[in-house]
Amino acid sequence: MSELITADLVDLDLSADTKDAAARSLAERMVASGRVTDLEGFLADVAAREAQMPTGLDGGIGIPHCRSAHVTEPTLAFGRSAAGIDFGAPDGPADLIFLIAAPAGGDADHLSILSSLARQLMDESFTGALRSATGPGRAAALIRGEAPEEAEEPTAAEEPTAAPEPTAAAAPEPEPTPEPEPETASAPTPAPTPAPFRIVAITSCPTGIAHTYMAAESLEKAGRAAGVEVFVETQGSAGFKRLDPQLVADADGVIFAHDVEVRDKERFAGKPTVDVGVKAGINRSAELIAEVREKAARGETGAAGAAARPAVPMDRGADAADGYATRLRKWLMTGVSYMVPFVAAGGLLIALAFAIGGYTINKAPSVADHFLWTESTSWAALLFQIGSVAFGFLVPVLAGFIAYGMADRPGLVPGFVGGAIALTINAGFLGGLIAGLLAGGVVMTIQRLNVPAPLRGIMPVVVIPLVSSALVGFLMFLVVGKPIAALQKGLTDWLSGLTGANAIILGALLGLMMCFDLGGPLNKVAYAFAVGGLANPNEGSLKVMAAVMAAGMVPPLAMALATTVRGRLFTKTERENGKAAWVLGASFITEGAIPFAAADPLRVIPSAMVGGAVTGALSMAFGCTLRAPHGGVFVVPLIGQPLLYLLAIAAGTCVSTALVLLLKALRRPTPTPAETPSDHPVVPAAA
Repeated sequence: MSELITADLVDLDLSADTKDAAARSLAERMVASGRVTDLEGFLADVAAREAQMPTGLDGGIGIPHCRSAHVTEPTLAFGRSAAGIDFGAPDGPADLIFLIAAPAGGDADHLSILSSLARQLMDESFTGALRSATGPGRAAALIRGEAPEEAEEPTAAEEPTAAPEPTAAAAPEPEPTPEPEPETASAPTPAPTPAPFRIVAITSCPTGIAHTYMAAESLEKAGRAAGVEVFVETQGSAGFKRLDPQLVADADGVIFAHDVEVRDKERFAGKPTVDVGVKAGINRSAELIAEVREKAARGETGAAGAAARPAVPMDRGADAADGYATRLRKWLMTGVSYMVPFVAAGGLLIALAFAIGGYTINKAPSVADHFLWTESTSWAALLFQIGSVAFGFLVPVLAGFIAYGMADRPGLVPGFVGGAIALTINAGFLGGLIAGLLAGGVVMTIQRLNVPAPLRGIMPVVVIPLVSSALVGFLMFLVVGKPIAALQKGLTDWLSGLTGANAIILGALLGLMMCFDLGGPLNKVAYAFAVGGLANPNEGSLKVMAAVMAAGMVPPLAMALATTVRGRLFTKTERENGKAAWVLGASFITEGAIPFAAADPLRVIPSAMVGGAVTGALSMAFGCTLRAPHGGVFVVPLIGQPLLYLLAIAAGTCVSTALVLLLKALRRPTPTPAETPSDHPVVPAAA
């Protein structure tokens, strides 16, 4: 097993002036040492992690890090910047930069080393030694936890003089004769020392490498300073060991410092709880301990009221000022995001089945009763029936995870039950939406009730699933189910009758929605509308699916074409992103245009919307159909009117390209010397 860090992975004179440049400089050292196989792919993973949350910490520390398939073994590179680099820390730039790279399947031993380093970063003597290190080898040894070579063996002058030990020949001193003690009153028995306040904590971050363990160290250190016992369960990449159940039961308060879901959260029900992001656990540990003690003094518990109820997954990090509409959007997007993999798997299998066996394959008998290994129709029937089973989960998964986004794990059971009932009564996609919202609302209401302490343990596993499933089932079967089913049938019939101008207008509208936020909520609404129609496909719903996918391909393809045609209007980074955008656009990954929109939203987004509207309208006008919910150009053989479909995509791409180039040319920024474009290919700097 290689060393985590070696001298060639240390740069004590890091000259980069931005966090991206610093990450690139240190990553190039990893590439040169054979520990990273794809520089750009790895940097994209680092940037994606940085976008989730800044990695700057108080005390002048930056810890960009990620898990990546482009990393061959856990690796650490260290850079020291004289000028400082902004990593988003509250107290200013960082001068100590640690780039942590973990493979997608990193082994526990190396990840444990990374966690130890993260804890060391909270020690000022350790960071001070790194700031004064005189050579790369010394700095690498410090980070590995080894003593520097020059300090390993003391010189003769520095040999400590051992204290003289008594010898056997030495005469023992005579014991003094004890004097009689004066009679005194018996001393009072000292009062028992009160038990210290005890806190149990959970720390976790998206990658589970650095922030998880730094928050744990910070909380433990703050606890020692405050005279409080703090026991931390780190739910990191190397797995986690659950806190002793008795320790949890005896705890006086709970701190959750996390950016991903806390596993087995129900263990902590009924205790004073502080729920924050992981960076608060690092930067505000003393405040969190004080806050949980105040809650305990007031008698607050995690189950008492909405204000004290632990935040559900989609509400973590939400602004306190977020209104109901914002929260509703997050809940709905939770359901859609979990539904999409089922849609993609089931829809593509069904589309392949149609391609192999024709559109009558849906009438084939069950392959469990009739399957011939040498007949293509049997294989087509197998694909169709597997896809149909996967597709059958679409509505229950949508409903279940909408409820999960609202009420955490207790919402899953009534959500799935309500979604299954929506299928039973033919309420379809709309029924799943309503069932999920009902299930989440019912569970949230139950969670607000003050429950006697003996019943709290069985609430999540018995009472809440039982009561909420019964209520949601009653509402879906007897109250709202039939009206929703009628509305779903009306929508299906409307889509079936779409022709002429109405179809073109709908296609343009869907194209605008797909390109407005490039994979964001409005994009997902349009996509979910199209996918919902595939549950009961007809001519109209298949046209909608085709228009949505075609429009979603336009933004990345247009940006790729624009960087190819007029590269001088784009930065070097954008030109590199343009190469990847070809593949992303062809694969129907609209998010491939996000880097361009983030850099210049006022020109990129309107251009993308116009092109998407053109493509959506043309796709509907041409009568193109699509049975697959995803796949881009790779499912063109499964598309009705494939040549006209490609023409619609090409037309919208050209319109977006022309418009974005025109807008950029009208107000072209003056390039900096570092960004001065060149017609020569970009060559990464040597490590």
